[in-house]
Amino acid sequence: MFTKNFSEHFRKTLLLAWPVCLSNLGNVMVGVVDVAMVGGIKEDVFGYSGTTAQAAISLANSVYFLVLVFGLGVAYGVTPLAAEADSSGNLDENKKLINHALIVNVVVNIILFLFLLAASPVLHFLDQPKDVVKLAIPYLNVMMLGMIPLAVFASFKQFAEGLSFTRFAMIITIGSNLLNVLLNYILIYGKCGFSPMGMMGACWATFYSRLVMAVAMFLYFYYDRHFRKYREALVFRNISFARMKRIFSIGATSGLQWVFEVGAFAFALVMIGWIGKKEQAAHQIALQMASMTYLIASGISAAASVRVGNQLGVKNISSLREAVFSAFTMVIIAQGFFAVLFVSLRFVLPSIFNHEPDVQAIVSSLLLIAALFQISDGIQIVGLGVLRGIKDIVVPTWITLLSYWIIGLPCCYLLAFKFDLGVQGIWLGLTVALTLAAILLFLRFNFVTKRMTMQ
Repeated sequence: MFTKNFSEHFRKTLLLAWPVCLSNLGNVMVGVVDVAMVGGIKEDVFGYSGTTAQAAISLANSVYFLVLVFGLGVAYGVTPLAAEADSSGNLDENKKLINHALIVNVVVNIILFLFLLAASPVLHFLDQPKDVVKLAIPYLNVMMLGMIPLAVFASFKQFAEGLSFTRFAMIITIGSNLLNVLLNYILIYGKCGFSPMGMMGACWATFYSRLVMAVAMFLYFYYDRHFRKYREALVFRNISFARMKRIFSIGATSGLQWVFEVGAFAFALVMIGWIGKKEQAAHQIALQMASMTYLIASGISAAASVRVGNQLGVKNISSLREAVFSAFTMVIIAQGFFAVLFVSLRFVLPSIFNHEPDVQAIVSSLLLIAALFQISDGIQIVGLGVLRGIKDIVVPTWITLLSYWIIGLPCCYLLAFKFDLGVQGIWLGLTVALTLAAILLFLRFNFVTKRMTMQ
């Protein structure tokens, strides 16, 4: 299957992937830090316990991320387009791509912001604990403010990654995480002369951090010598609605794929709310840790998408397949390592986030299930990335709908409430969905690229 060039493909994919992995890890670390620091809230100071606050963050994030990932998916559609144009030497196309992508991403996220603003009261009707909903709505209303600066950051980041410049976005993201930790400490607990804000301090810290990310990424793009030739493109003249439609169609389909997956996890959270808020808090803690490994896999997926765009630009399908198989190999190694880590540290990690023994025990059981789906999760996210890179977007979208909503969620309900497996049953149902998606997406990639070699 592989030639002697496989190791070279592996090396190139790794060089592209590791900064994106760290950048993605930095993005999810914002949520991990928020959950961990909010878990230290004392009830006699803020009027609610750390567990209640964590359950509220879990509920708010289940709605917030469902909408946010669609916006980020639209931005991700820029990367393979930029990679293909760059590889084929089409500078003019990339100049037109960046300003049109920026317009599309900002407009989409403004619309999503308004949608979330109108939709947040729906939390009252999801049969969740009343104290959790009361805390979740104001938290959600502040978090969604960060969507617009995040759209600016993502536009420049994804374009730069398409040109194989991945490191500065990583540096910005790490810096923003350090700022978020500092602001969390100041705003949650009331330090440096500020009044304590509790969990609301966490969402304001996240907003300010994302504002800094957007400004820093714009300044990098505008002043770095590698992007000097694109400055003129930031003057928004001769806008083509046809080009914006093309960017949106690729990105929106990618966004829908993410919505189906994240939406399944969000609805799973609603089902967990029917069980209890300790289970909600445990779900959020375990999900944050699983999200860290997911975004490592997502970084490998992004690098594979760039490599696919490069090979499409030079019309080398055989090399394209080898580049992708190097990415699949890489993600299996990485996710296998994380699976072992989750099993080994399942009694240690929960204590970092919560001090209640009941919550820690639930988290430990969920980490065992998370270990079970690590490789499937990695394969399915790489599969989506490489299929997006070859612009095969319709069938993968149907695959995600089938896997998560038609098969996965019914399994969650049956295992949790008919077989009385509780929150663990819901996570086992999600494992079924991820495994099915991984198998079908891998088969789809193999089928499409073999057909391309025969043309």
